[in-house]
Amino acid sequence: MIDRESLLNDKEFLRSFKDGADLQQFFRELQGRAVSQMLEGELDVHLGYDKHARSEERNSRNGHTSKKVRGDQGDIEIQVPRDREGSFNPIIVPKGKNIIDGVENVIVSLYAKGMSVMDIEDMLRDVYNFQVSEATISRITERVAEDVVAWQNRPLDNVYLIVWMDGIVFKVRENSKVVNKTIYLAVGLNREGYKEVLGMWLGKNESASFWMGILTDLKARGVEDMLITATDNLNGFTNTIRSVFPESNTEICVVHQIRNACCLEG
Repeated sequence: MIDRESLLNDKEFLRSFKDGADLQQFFRELQGRAVSQMLEGELDVHLGYDKHARSEERNSRNGHTSKKVRGDQGDIEIQVPRDREGSFNPIIVPKGKNIIDGVENVIVSLYAKGMSVMDIEDMLRDVYNFQVSEATISRITERVAEDVVAWQNRPLDNVYLIVWMDGIVFKVRENSKVVNKTIYLAVGLNREGYKEVLGMWLGKNESASFWMGILTDLKARGVEDMLITATDNLNGFTNTIRSVFPESNTEICVVHQIRNACCLEG
């Protein structure tokens, strides 16, 4: 059993998790995941049928190839689907190209709760910059949206040692324009000592009631206890946390570790 009081009083422990490498890795993995789903949608359209459908046509799926591409946050590993004829040439990452320019932050925001399917479709349309048909955009959106829902609703651990909660600026689609918006993150330190992004939420205004919705979401996905929560000093936030996780202890003013670790705007 974890000794809550000893953990809370161990200031060296609390200071020892400022390394953002694991969070940077998370964002790279999420970007790779989204791009891989976009490629699956592209291949669906190229072949003319879905991944698990049968076809009388000679051409068909033929596994995947791992590929590293360079983005704003470093190397991203993607899975590129192949066809038997070798005629599939992806648009978002063409053959022979290993750089993705300026789309990573837009891609990450797709996984924030609060984005509608129409929002996702509009953002993907911007990413492809009119290089594909509306039917292709719709198919790619289906692929990405399906994966987004699966990620947003995945089960979580029952206990996290520390949960940091704060907002970071990402690029988000709004009123036909891509603008900077704050996406709120909950980042948990699990019992194995690794940071895990528990979820991301798009909200217009940060408030105690807004965070209540986030905390309730985390509890519904399996979180039973957060030993320590690290937040800014938002009025009413501590009471909101304790109304959902009554045993949690709150630390103030270390929340900016999230922003520093992510190496993104904030």
